[in-house]
Parts: sequence; C-alpha cells; structure tokens
Amino acid sequence: MASTRPLVERIRSLGDFAQLLSQEISAQDAQIQITGLTADSAAVEPGDLFVALPGAHRHGAEFIEQAIVAGAVALLSDGDGARINDHRLPQIIIDSPRNQLGEIAAWFYGHCAQSMVAIGITGTNGKTTTASLLKQMWNLAQRQAGYIGTTGIEIGSDCIPARFTTPEAPELQQILGSMAERHITHMVMEVSSHALEQKRMIGTHFSYVAFTNLTQDHLDFHGTMENYFQAKKRLFTVEYGDQALINIDDPYGARLVELAEIPVTTISRNNRKANWHYITTEQEQTGYRVAIRGVGGILIESFLPLIGDHNLDNALLAIALAVETGVDPLFIAQILPMLKGVRGRLEPVSLGQDFVALVDFAHTPDAVERTLSTLRKSVEGKLIGVLGCGGDRDRSKRPVMGKALAQGCDISIYTSDNPRSEDPQAILDEMVGGLTLDENSYVSVDRRAAIALAVTMADPGDCIVLLGKGHELGQEINGVKYPFDDAQELARAIEELAGGSR
Repeated sequence: MASTRPLVERIRSLGDFAQLLSQEISAQDAQIQITGLTADSAAVEPGDLFVALPGAHRHGAEFIEQAIVAGAVALLSDGDGARINDHRLPQIIIDSPRNQLGEIAAWFYGHCAQSMVAIGITGTNGKTTTASLLKQMWNLAQRQAGYIGTTGIEIGSDCIPARFTTPEAPELQQILGSMAERHITHMVMEVSSHALEQKRMIGTHFSYVAFTNLTQDHLDFHGTMENYFQAKKRLFTVEYGDQALINIDDPYGARLVELAEIPVTTISRNNRKANWHYITTEQEQTGYRVAIRGVGGILIESFLPLIGDHNLDNALLAIALAVETGVDPLFIAQILPMLKGVRGRLEPVSLGQDFVALVDFAHTPDAVERTLSTLRKSVEGKLIGVLGCGGDRDRSKRPVMGKALAQGCDISIYTSDNPRSEDPQAILDEMVGGLTLDENSYVSVDRRAAIALAVTMADPGDCIVLLGKGHELGQEINGVKYPFDDAQELARAIEELAGGSR
C-alpha cells in the first residue's frame, strides 16, 4: 500500500517528546532523532517512535522485535509495555498512551487540520455518499480537496486504500500532513463511533461536524444504542468542532441538537422549520427534480441524478456543507446534475440484460429496509434480494436484517457476507431462525452460488440487488481475505447464465 506519510521528513528528538509529556529520560536518549511514529508494528519505518498500546487480546509491545527489525529507534508505551520491552529500546512510559496519542501525533505533524477547511461526518448510514458528494462539489468549484473514509484516502487525484473508516491517530495525522504538504485546502472525513470511543480523534479539530442518522449497528462494540449515541455525541463538542450540521428527521439527531456544545444548523427532508429543507422533490426515472431552501432564504432548484430517498438526505447535507464552506448556491444548482453516486451504492451492473442488476453496501437493518423500499417504487417485476451478515460483528442485527429482506423482496436469498472467524452456516441460522421460509426464500452459504441463483431466477423487468458488501473487494474467511467483488461476480453470472443481452 502506498505510504500516507508526508514527503518532507519531520524530525524531533526523543527529548522533545519527553518534554511534551513531562517525562524524565537520560541525556543520551534525549538526543535520539525521531522521524515518524506509528502504533502499527507492520508500518514501522527507520527512525520511528513505536507506540505500543494495550489491545483487546494482545499488547502492542509483544511485537517489539518486529518493530526493531523495521527500524524503530524508541518506544512509547505504558508500564506493561515497559516490562515487555525490557530496555531493548529507549523508552518513554506514560499511564494511558492511547488517551494522549492523538495529541502527540498532531503535535508531531503540525496540527495540519487547522490549516484547512476540515469537515467531520458521523452517523450510521450515509457518511460515504455525503462526503463523496461534498468532495465532488468542491472539485468542480476548483477547491483542492481531500477525503478520508470507507472507500479509501484521496489526496488530490491520488487514491490510497484504507484499512479502517477512520485511521488510527498517527496515520490520520500523517495523512493530514500529506494533505497540507500538497496544498489541500478542503478536507472531509468519515468519523466512526469506534474512532471516537478509542480516542483516535483527539488532536483533530473540525471547522464543521455533521450528523446523518443513527440506526442499529456496532452493538457488539457499544453494547446499547445509548452507548452508541453517546460515542457519536462526542464529536459535537468544542474539543472537536466549531459548528454543527444535524439531520433532525432522525430522532437521535433531534436529540443531539439539544445536547451539542456548538452552534447548530438543522437539516430536514420535510420539516420546513429546519435551516435547510426541500420545498419539492419530484422523482423521475434517474433521480429527483428538487427545490431546496437554505439559510438566509437561499433557493437551489436543480436535478439530483441519484435514486433512493435516503440520497435526498445525503445530498441535502452535502449541499448545506458546500454552501457553508464557500461554494456559491447558483453554482451548485448548475453542477448538481453532474454529481455521481459512490461505487457500491446502488451501483448498476449492465451487460445489456433485460433485468436490472445492482450492488449496494446496505449492511444494517435500516439501510436494507430503505434500499428495498426505494427499489420497490421503480421495479416493474420481481425484486430479488441477496443478503448476508458479517461474522464477528453485532449478532443482534442478524434476525432483523433477515426479516427486512423477507419483507422487502419477492424472492429472498440468504447467503454469506464476511464470515471471518465464525461458522457461515451458524450466521445464516441466526438470520433466518425466526422466519417462516416459503417457496420464495432460499439459503445458500456460498455467496457466488447465491448470486448465480439470483441471476437464473430473473425475468425481464425484474431487479436483482446484492446487499451488504458494496465496494468491498474481498471476502474474509477464517483469517484469510479472498478476492471477491460483488459487481464482478454479478457481471460474470449475467454473462454466463443470462448471456448478457437477451
């Protein structure tokens, strides 16, 4: 993977770190030069300060030999890390390194978020699409823009794969440093609840923070919806943001308006008391004819070339953010028809076949329900859905997603997603255990076979939608990620089984 580090090397002494953290080290150790820092032993480069954090199963210091071989010159860790290190590397020891790592990394790389218009978007669904639409508008308005999120890292025209929606603090600050070095003036990133809970965002401050919605997801990590909400709420404090834009159609959004510590601009699809709202939305075959009212009486009339009512929400938030960050509303009206959807979000797969074939990232009960409801409005024939649930993730949503598929489709095909370390059949049993399966319901543990089954069942005028994986390019099974692209697999099945154009 291409490096996200700035090209211009940062150099600080270990003594500088010790002074920042109010720690005493030897005069000899204080002279050690640090040219980078990372908490990932696999990402260590020569001259790095290796930050060893306690993990859920293992302590990062257990990988210290790997870090030394890669060129680490010093260690930052806690007491347990010091014992494991056993003086193999010069060290600085503090009580809670994770709580301070964000600020340390931001200090090392120069607090680069402050040099640009920085936007942080959080919520269960819609983050990626909202961020993509905003970045497209910035690009068309000749802003130098960057993006960090689910589909990767974009610095100008360069795209780098991402391991997490929101990177760990050192990598995040590296990326921001690279953006500043490349004269990026506008940056939008997706902020996950995990990142907020795990203190990855400390040290990053945004011009605007935005909230899309909150629906059931990640309860394996947060435990309850209230905990999930409280994690998201942290972004709407003076520590992280100057101003907030919040979707008040979502009940958690309406609650967040009352709890936010910073000034709030409200967004709503239908509530005309919101600062930004639609006056009219007229659905057409390929999108919506819209009229939008914004702050100060702004009126934007145009065509939005996206399908799905949820994309009305995403687009409205993106438009409001674009205006707030200086894009002329009249220009937005001109460019709105030019915007494109995100890969893997209701992405069409067309080989000239006589039925519609789509790939979508919907992987929560709410997203599945909304996607199927949207398609139901336009599908002339049968709606055929293919869905799985990920392993080692929130188990409580599996039966809810299974029910959503059954209620939203004419033909429901239950299959695997990323089973990870779990038994794929056990996951499927949890999805369908509470359902009464009829002749229009099928279970196939093999995702490739499930896709083929959907294609063989499609008649002219029908619609197939593969749900859950969207843009992902692999399927993780027992610790191994095998190449798997839903769009490619669907195209292959159409070509082989439906003969492309027929």
